[in-house]
Amino acid sequence: MKKIVMTGGGTAGHVTPNLALVPYLKEAGYEIFYIGSYTGIEKRLVENAGIPYYGISSGKLRRYHDWKNFTDPFRVIKGFSEANQLLKHIAPDVVFSKGGFVSVPVVMAAARQRIPSIIHESDMTPGLANKLAIPFASKVCCNFPETLKYLPNGKAINTGSPIRKELFTGSKEAGLEFCGFDETKPVILIMGGSIGSKFINEAVWSSLDTLLAKFQIVHLVGKGNINKAYSDKAGYKQFEFINEQLNDVFAMTDLMISRAGANSISEILALNIPNILIPLSAAASRGDQILNAASYEKQGFSTVLQEEELTSELLIDTINKVYKDRDNIVDRMKESKVVDANHTIIELIKELRD
Repeated sequence: MKKIVMTGGGTAGHVTPNLALVPYLKEAGYEIFYIGSYTGIEKRLVENAGIPYYGISSGKLRRYHDWKNFTDPFRVIKGFSEANQLLKHIAPDVVFSKGGFVSVPVVMAAARQRIPSIIHESDMTPGLANKLAIPFASKVCCNFPETLKYLPNGKAINTGSPIRKELFTGSKEAGLEFCGFDETKPVILIMGGSIGSKFINEAVWSSLDTLLAKFQIVHLVGKGNINKAYSDKAGYKQFEFINEQLNDVFAMTDLMISRAGANSISEILALNIPNILIPLSAAASRGDQILNAASYEKQGFSTVLQEEELTSELLIDTINKVYKDRDNIVDRMKESKVVDANHTIIELIKELRD
C-alpha cells in the first residue's frame, strides 16, 4: 500500500490543510501517518481524525533574545534523530509538510533518506521554518501567485490551499434554522478569529441598528466575548465559535467579514463568498495577513479595511458597497485558477511517488 507521512504543527493553521487532504489521500489509496510535536495542538486534532500519530522533540528558532535559544537547538537535533528513525520504520513513499518548526527535522530526515517531500506555504512570504526546510524539499506549493518569486525556480507551484471537503456540503436551510433566521433579508457572517477581535466586535456592535435594517447577522465574537446587551436583537445571533454547523452557516452567507489568515481566505475563495477582510495589524503579527489581504484585493476577490482605521461609518459604507457589487465579485472568484487545490496537490503527490 502507498504510504505518506504528513507533518506540521504549532497552530491549527499548520494542521487543518493537512487534514483537508486526508479524504482525498484515502480515495487515492494512501495509508497516512503523522509526525508532530509531543504535546502541540496537532496531536489532538490528528488523533481525533483517527490517523496514527508520532511525536518528536521540537524546538523553535526565535528572532529575539530568549534563554531557550541556547537549549532548543539540542531539541531540534533530537527531533531530527527521532524523525529519521520513524521514517525508516514507516518507509513512506512521500512526505507532505505544512510547516511549523516541528516539520523542519522531518523534511531534513526525508532528504537524507531520499524520500521526496512537498512543502506547502500558505502565506505570502515563507515563514522561518519553511525557509529552513525548502532547500531539502522536492516541491514547494504556495497559496498566492506573488509567493513564487520567493521560492526556488523548478520547485515552486501555485496550487492554492487545501480546503476541507465538508465545507461544500452545507445546507442554507439548516443554517437559517440554526440561527433562527428567515429568507427575508441577506445574511452577513462575521468572524474575528478564535479569540475574537475587539476592533471588529466594537465596530459591529456600534453599527447593529443600521445594519439590521437591511441584513441578518451571525457574529462569531471569540471566546469570552458574548455581549449580553445585544443577545435579544432580532436578526442578530452571536456565538463564541461554531464547529459542526459552520458548513451550514457558510451555505446561507451572502457576505462575510473576516480576518485574513491564509486558510480562512482560501476557504472564502473556494466558497465564492463576497467578503471584507480586516487583517491583523503589523503590530500584532509579522504582517502576513496584511500581505494576504492585499493580494486578494489586487485580484478583485476582496475589499480590505485596516483595523486601525475601522469605524462604524466606514464598516457600514463598505458593507453596502460590497453587497451591491456581489455578483461581479463572485464572477471573479469563480474564474480563479487555484481553487481546486486538493486535486492539484494529490496529483503532485502521485507524480513524486511515481
